[in-house]
Amino acid sequence: MSKKKLCTPLSTFMRTSLTSPSDRFTKISSSQIKFSTFASPSPPPLALYNPTFHKLGQYFLGDLGFCGKSICSKAAEKLELRCWNCHSVPESLPFLFCESCRSIQPVDKSVNYFDIFGSEKKYDIEDKNLEGKYKEWQKKLHPDLVHSKSKMERDFAAEQSSRVIDAYRTLKKPLLRAIYLLKLEGVEVDEEQTVSDPELLAEIMEIREAVEEADGSEALKRILSQMQDKLKHLSDSFDNAFQSRSFEEAKTTIQRMTYYERVIEEVVKKL
Repeated sequence: MSKKKLCTPLSTFMRTSLTSPSDRFTKISSSQIKFSTFASPSPPPLALYNPTFHKLGQYFLGDLGFCGKSICSKAAEKLELRCWNCHSVPESLPFLFCESCRSIQPVDKSVNYFDIFGSEKKYDIEDKNLEGKYKEWQKKLHPDLVHSKSKMERDFAAEQSSRVIDAYRTLKKPLLRAIYLLKLEGVEVDEEQTVSDPELLAEIMEIREAVEEADGSEALKRILSQMQDKLKHLSDSFDNAFQSRSFEEAKTTIQRMTYYERVIEEVVKKL
């Protein structure tokens, strides 16, 4: 070891060691950022944004660590969310839109549909709150609002707006909401899979025959009311299974819900 290194003052060493990654990050400009994951030490300006290495518009620093598909939680805590355009810190989360410069932010798939609508990740949510929040987002994210902006931001707008629409439709319908909740838990549901319950299948056949033979709107409305009651009962069963993390039971309940949901759709078409 060189004499020069041995003589380094302890105070200097302590200042260097105790400087946190976030402190270093705030003291450098975007033009100085280098990505250890890129072969080129000086990527072009647009390379500062890459969905793989960013989280809600955050700049990724290679020395903070990278874990598979997402930034390590400890490193993420040390990174500040900032607008890709004006670098302002967001006023609220989720960060889809910058209130400071009104720039639409890139889509981050780690933000789930419940986050978008400021709702808890649960089955029983307030439907009345969804529509108001949906309209708020579209007033900020609709592609028509950025028709004169750069192609990059127009793409952000199209992706964000489309995702908000999909989130709204998913959370609004109990069946789709249930399927999405299980998906967030890593459980995929095959809606086309036949339920091996002879009684249920026989019941559905009888109901469909009744729908076909219904002689007016009043008869159809009675069937619709019955189906909605059955769907509500199954919804409660799903909610209980999901809360207790009995995912296989929840999955089976969803497949049963699918049958009643399809009958409801048939009745509504005939009304």
